[in-house]
Amino acid sequence: MEKRRIGVLTGGGDCAGLNPAIKWVVKTALDDRLQRVRKVQHEAIGIRDGWKGLVEPESEGDPPVSRMFTLTEEMVRTWDRYGGTNLGTSRTNPYDPKKDRSKTVLENLERFKIDYLIAIGGEDTLGVANKLHREGVKVVGIPKTIDKDLSGTDYTLGFETALNVITEEIDRLRTTAGSHRRIFVVETMGRHAGWLALEGGESSGAYIILIPEYNFDVNRVNELLMEGHRKGTRYEIIVVAEGAKPAGGSEIIKENGVDSFGHKALGGIGEFLANQITESTKIETRSIILSHLQRGGAPCAYDRRMGRYFGIAAVDLIAKEDFGKMVSLRNGRITAVSLEEAVGKLNVVDVNTQYDIERYNGRRTILGY
Repeated sequence: MEKRRIGVLTGGGDCAGLNPAIKWVVKTALDDRLQRVRKVQHEAIGIRDGWKGLVEPESEGDPPVSRMFTLTEEMVRTWDRYGGTNLGTSRTNPYDPKKDRSKTVLENLERFKIDYLIAIGGEDTLGVANKLHREGVKVVGIPKTIDKDLSGTDYTLGFETALNVITEEIDRLRTTAGSHRRIFVVETMGRHAGWLALEGGESSGAYIILIPEYNFDVNRVNELLMEGHRKGTRYEIIVVAEGAKPAGGSEIIKENGVDSFGHKALGGIGEFLANQITESTKIETRSIILSHLQRGGAPCAYDRRMGRYFGIAAVDLIAKEDFGKMVSLRNGRITAVSLEEAVGKLNVVDVNTQYDIERYNGRRTILGY
């Protein structure tokens, strides 16, 4: 029987749903019945620390430890119930313009006899996968990002669990907000896509939701707050995406410079807005940044199921020799799109159909009446 090696890695930020996907890549690849039908025997190779594992296969230390190891069905049996990634991750970019190490990746794929590669990640990780595909690597992708900003798929692993975290944390905030008659500004992740803020705000019943796709007017925010105050509300919750911008202003960054993929480190819009509100309305306003809490915790049921389906589908693509694709969910069906389409542009909120620019919130008409 023909023997082939499948390497699997997770890159970029961690989130819930990664371990379920890894588990089902391994279980599907090593499934006895499928191997007999497909007349190929697979070995699953875990690659630690994302693309760093293929750039530097041996980690620093004395002695150095290999970032390549064999994955077995027994090893991954319980992985689907845990958050994060048991393979580890990094933001290493092999195509970093300042230090291109893509040839090292190609050499190590050959050195470790990895025939096929499954990359689980977002825009950056799958962008690297797409470039490797152009150089002849037999690679497929699995979409993962709490930002849900990949094109070509209606869902990305980690998003639903992150929404649950936002909802739970805001539920907790309500007790102290109501006790002290405060306004709370909650800052979410999302970079240039407002999905986390929008759907997290909708799920938690936030009074105002501010997203990167529509620049907000601070005066309008204050008007809406005073409108609620006159109606007798004891407190309000505002959800703001880290990439949201005041009209005429720019994104707020927490530190200068960019990472190897060219991204700024966004953060601080929540505190900025809280100060503006306090100054204008004289109502005590506090801010809180949820930050990495959104990435943590055990995967919810939906992320466990989607991790399973995406993992199985990725191995199916390999069996069909349909490379350069990313598995995806479209209109309720598991399918696949090209990596080129997936990373070609960001999937962002459509303000015309999904956002109320008057209320700064989710839409109030759905059927168009």
